[in-house]
Amino acid sequence: MSKHLKYIEGDKAIWLAISVLAFFSFMPIYSASTNLVYVVKTATSPSAILFKHAVLLILGFVILYGVHKIPYRYFSGASVLMLPIVFCLLLYTLTRGSTIGGANASRWINIPIVGIGFQTSTLAGLVLMTYVARYLARNKNKKILFKESFWYLWVPVGAVLLLILPANFSTTAILFCMILVLTFIGGYSIKYIAYILGMGIAGLVVFILLAMAFPDAMPNRVDTWKSRIENFSDKNAEEAYQVEKAKIAIATGGIIGVGPGKSVQKNFLPQSSSDFIYAIIVEEFGLVGGIGVVLIYLFLLFRIMIVAKKAESVFATLLVIGIGVPIVFQAMINMAVAINLFPVTGQTLPLISSGGTSIWMTCFAIGMILSVSSERKVHARKFDQESPLNILDEAIN
Repeated sequence: MSKHLKYIEGDKAIWLAISVLAFFSFMPIYSASTNLVYVVKTATSPSAILFKHAVLLILGFVILYGVHKIPYRYFSGASVLMLPIVFCLLLYTLTRGSTIGGANASRWINIPIVGIGFQTSTLAGLVLMTYVARYLARNKNKKILFKESFWYLWVPVGAVLLLILPANFSTTAILFCMILVLTFIGGYSIKYIAYILGMGIAGLVVFILLAMAFPDAMPNRVDTWKSRIENFSDKNAEEAYQVEKAKIAIATGGIIGVGPGKSVQKNFLPQSSSDFIYAIIVEEFGLVGGIGVVLIYLFLLFRIMIVAKKAESVFATLLVIGIGVPIVFQAMINMAVAINLFPVTGQTLPLISSGGTSIWMTCFAIGMILSVSSERKVHARKFDQESPLNILDEAIN
């Protein structure tokens, strides 16, 4: 075993956390898959779904291993090269994206060879956060002017987010918020951040007005957002069906749960293996299992912050925060939806929910973080006392 472990570099605690999440995912995926086989009838057998999930995880860890061997400095230049590619992919997805179950799902493109849907917005998120980290790091020693940053930072960011918005509002909102947080940590002027926030809100309002004025151009998108918000406040709404079943599953779980594979509500939750898998986890493993999953994600967040603190450059610190925090943030949103704290967003539970794109991009991001941790110096660099980066140092210590 030790002979093989010598090839594993980076923070061992992060390796442990993601391995636990991946291995644990097999039980709820196998249990929830009976719904897809016998109720929804989109799969042939639970074993086939479990096998597919195993293959996706194996490929994900292959991606993780390969990425963590790449020096993190290469990701800086790669983000610039990938930005126009991502823009074209998003444009293609928006116009030619797949339709799933008769619903408008123009957020996917099919990979013909393997027959798997690829959600381009997840790749766009990684590239955007890396690009923002690169810009902030390259300008850390000079005063950033708003006009200059507007053209070199916010125009590319806005263009990408604008292409994600029509099909995936929740991802757009998460990315926008994370980018604002990252720019604050990177020393960007709070006044300028306020300007961008105002522009973002104004842009969203204009988009909604245009979507309402020309409904044929973007069918059902604003109506979908509106219905989700209304269903969140109206507990008797018909479309709140999944949320109600998720609440029943959580209430049934109790302290220790009904046992692995014994969930009843998995037969009534159409998204039991993806968006609402946390409800199935709590039903089968109880409060103990539910809290255990939360603690693993919080532990992962803690280790990500440790890696960010000890990184050897500003770019490395911003990169780790920019791609690491959204993973845990996405997990918290997924769990908040399951317990009815947030409206339905469509965000999966990283490394646990089914789905190739989510698993692969999460593994790619973790690989980038491990690349940083494997190259950090023995002594952590000193933070610039005039930069908000020292907030991170003080928070951990």
